[in-house]
Amino acid sequence: MYINCHTHFSFKYGTLSPKELLFECIENDIHTIALTDIHSTASYIEVFRYLKNEFPDYFLKVVPGIEFHRQGKLIYIGIARNNHGFEELNAFLSYYNRNDLPIQSRPRFTDNVAVIYPMNLAPESLRTNEFIGVKTTDLNRLRYKHRLFPKEKLLALNPVTFKNKTGYNMHRLLRAIQQNQLLSRLDKELQANTDEFMKPQHVLKQQYHGFEFMLTQANQLLEECQFEIEFHQSKNKRSLLGSAIEDWHYFESEARKGFKNRYGKQNAVLTERFEREMEIIRQKDFTAYYLITYDMIQFAQRKGFPHVGRGSGANSMIAYCLGITNVDPIDLDLYFERFLNPSRTSPPDFDIDFSWQHRDEVIQYMFEKHNSHHTSLLGTHTTMKYRMMLRELAKVFGLPKSEIDKLADNPSYGRKDPYMQKIMHYTQHMVAKEFPANISIHAGGLLITEKPIYTYTATEMPPKGFPVSHFDMYSAEDIGIYKFDILSQRGLGHIQDTIKIVEENQGKKVDPRKIHTKILEKDPAIKNLIRNGETMGCFYVESPAMRMLLAKLECEDYITLVAASSIIRPGVAQSGMMRTYIERHHSNGNYESIHPIMDELMKETYGVMVYQEDVIRVAHHFGGLSLSEADILRRGMSGKYRSRKEFERVEKQYFKNCREKGYDEKVIQRVWYEISSFSGFSFAKGHSASFAVESYESLFLKAHFPIEFMVGVINNFGGFYKTEFYIHEARKAGAEIINPCINKSNYLTRIEGKKIYLGFIHIKDLEKKVAENISLERNVNGNFKSMEDFKRRIPIKKEQLFALIKIGTFNIFNKPQKHLLWKAYSLYHKKKETYNTDLFASEKPIEFKLPEMNTNPLEKAFNELLILGYPISNPYILINSNKTANTYANELKMKIHKNVHMIGYLITIKKTSTKNGEPMYFATFHDKNENVFDTVHFPEVATKYPFKGKGFYSLYGKIVLDFNYPMLEVSYMQKQGWLNPAYSQPQPMMS
Repeated sequence: MYINCHTHFSFKYGTLSPKELLFECIENDIHTIALTDIHSTASYIEVFRYLKNEFPDYFLKVVPGIEFHRQGKLIYIGIARNNHGFEELNAFLSYYNRNDLPIQSRPRFTDNVAVIYPMNLAPESLRTNEFIGVKTTDLNRLRYKHRLFPKEKLLALNPVTFKNKTGYNMHRLLRAIQQNQLLSRLDKELQANTDEFMKPQHVLKQQYHGFEFMLTQANQLLEECQFEIEFHQSKNKRSLLGSAIEDWHYFESEARKGFKNRYGKQNAVLTERFEREMEIIRQKDFTAYYLITYDMIQFAQRKGFPHVGRGSGANSMIAYCLGITNVDPIDLDLYFERFLNPSRTSPPDFDIDFSWQHRDEVIQYMFEKHNSHHTSLLGTHTTMKYRMMLRELAKVFGLPKSEIDKLADNPSYGRKDPYMQKIMHYTQHMVAKEFPANISIHAGGLLITEKPIYTYTATEMPPKGFPVSHFDMYSAEDIGIYKFDILSQRGLGHIQDTIKIVEENQGKKVDPRKIHTKILEKDPAIKNLIRNGETMGCFYVESPAMRMLLAKLECEDYITLVAASSIIRPGVAQSGMMRTYIERHHSNGNYESIHPIMDELMKETYGVMVYQEDVIRVAHHFGGLSLSEADILRRGMSGKYRSRKEFERVEKQYFKNCREKGYDEKVIQRVWYEISSFSGFSFAKGHSASFAVESYESLFLKAHFPIEFMVGVINNFGGFYKTEFYIHEARKAGAEIINPCINKSNYLTRIEGKKIYLGFIHIKDLEKKVAENISLERNVNGNFKSMEDFKRRIPIKKEQLFALIKIGTFNIFNKPQKHLLWKAYSLYHKKKETYNTDLFASEKPIEFKLPEMNTNPLEKAFNELLILGYPISNPYILINSNKTANTYANELKMKIHKNVHMIGYLITIKKTSTKNGEPMYFATFHDKNENVFDTVHFPEVATKYPFKGKGFYSLYGKIVLDFNYPMLEVSYMQKQGWLNPAYSQPQPMMS
């Protein structure tokens, strides 16, 4: 009946969610529709799933299609007459997305696709699969048209875009946002008609009085369409080598080789686990999934790309044997059923991390290996966020920027103004409805399908250069396409680059991956770093919260580090279980138990749920749920699964089982609270174990090669802190930090012995091309002989050359900076200027007699602050304050419960909130001795004394001790100023 229905996946056009569209059909007793989102196939799986799971008793035939636009206006609608037609539509749209072409005005689809043109764009003659859509607004024009349209080609066209007047208003606002246009100036041709909502059949018949045949023909077209979708049946690539038999023989052979290599002498326990996993993999038909991942790892190994296999895949012994993961599941008591079990209906996945430098090359290999028409990155949908929507709506209502800024910073601003009220009303409405804003790319998901990917989705082509599916991971799982997670992280880059730097700088070859974690955890230097929380730069253990946690736990071993990697997650921490874990860790077994079964299930973690596996264990053994029900519970704690009926059913079953077992109601509720409060935010144990392995590798390098390690961190531009504080760590480790040098520095930072030469990349306003050309030109034509020689050989703007001089780039020539600035100024004021290399340039530049103009340390530090964004030397030379601290970071434990005054240079701030939702902060500073200390700012203080950007702060408060970790509980804070050498003389550092 309705051949043109939109959902909110017609981005910034439709306002109905897939579920709301179905409600509209039920409410209006409609039983046949075409789902035709604009340039999108993101909604159809969700519609079919809702129809199957939540409206099983209502008969509704849904036919997928796509509405095609050019310059924001409808040119035709394509409806899939069958599954082949849907594939055609998806391939067609993908082609134009991939090549960034405007959609052609008249497509040549086969008869598997019905094409419907709006009446004003109908071709002179129509093919067998082409039709004309006639809106109610077209009927009068149709009566008086000079051109005769074939009656059998006319279909009633009643687009569905919104539910009511509010929906229409939201639609117009979305169109204005997309067009970046004031609402009052929005072109009518770029928006829907006011009547694009669903109506009962009798209303449509009244509107098409005299033309009822158009309704009949529209309905007949949809009735002829036959589209089928199968849920939860694997659609992934079925074979790596060409057949299931070849795959299995190769898989078994490689797995058994790996088993022997990893474990050497075998025993009954190991053999039973190996054979059990192999049998489940065979039963569940996951051979190809393992082999495709194994092939990817082998490619990475051939290229020398390090990787980390993590997630629940680390629970698999076979994955460990194949080298997909480096965590021994036997050693850590990781049970395979968390990854794959006979009852599991949802697909598992491997999370494979590569360095950010290598990830794209791995993805490129996968596209080439498995055919780009069968491969796609997984899409996701960004939703409209409050502040963004507030700004966008304020803009389309015509508010000036100053008013928009005030409104964004203070939502109660102007609440009595009618325009402001409208903006607030629609912002809240759109955010509450979780309108998708656009298609984005999942963090790492890759899809490889047996049939062409267009069988299931059209693809976008983002700037990254790899096609992206329209549907998200939930829809992919629903129809049986399970993803390969190919992720990137900077930690692997730190490790790989450090190893290379150590070899170049010290001549030592290091491969920490050949050193087993059991050896590393006995290393006293590593133990000392972890126990004291001195882990800046180390993967996953460097944040202030993690440093504090490690110090509170007095962590010295791998198992505790694995637990710390999970309990730091939001769910565990906010539920109070992190604190419980720390208390029990220090209790020597003297603690109050929730229930003996809980203690037995989680001996290693003192009866506290720390890992995702704990949810399954507790739900199964304590709550009496089956393994598949327990896994539904685990998955149901986050995202879209919360609303699913199967989750609600399992929740009820948990309480029913527990009461039948006779548990005390308080215990039942407490255990449920622990399950529900953190499982959606916790890690699988194998995931935490994989992170901990990488953390140990980082810690090994920091402990034994601290200067090289910090250069590796700096050059990977990734970590919790800014570059400034990694430079600070390198200086603390004994390095001499040298500003970018014209004949020593490269684009990236480099090291010679203990001298670190900062790279030209760190100069804020230096063009990338110039920064890269300096070392390239030097390598080809030799060192620069002077500043003038540099200017002849490198095209550079005046302001950028001045910046290079001020930062000390030419200090190697032993010329005062102010002399160089004077000369540079004169070079840019010659009558004729050329950037070409002068073959006949004199060896020695003309020297002029200039007065003494030396640069003092204060000026040097200030120039660094302006040009790099931070001073290289101790920043306290720049503090404009006469205040004197009475306590330093190394004295905190000596002044517990005492009121002190500290002065700190801000490193980082962590905003959080109390249980009542009040804002509070944790912050990290370093003192004038460059030692780090942490502060806590409770709500009253946080509100009264807010942070005011980077720099120095005078801090008053009391030293508190939490599990032997000292912090300053701030009661008063005041920002201190920066000295400016133009107005101030250098002052001695505070005592």
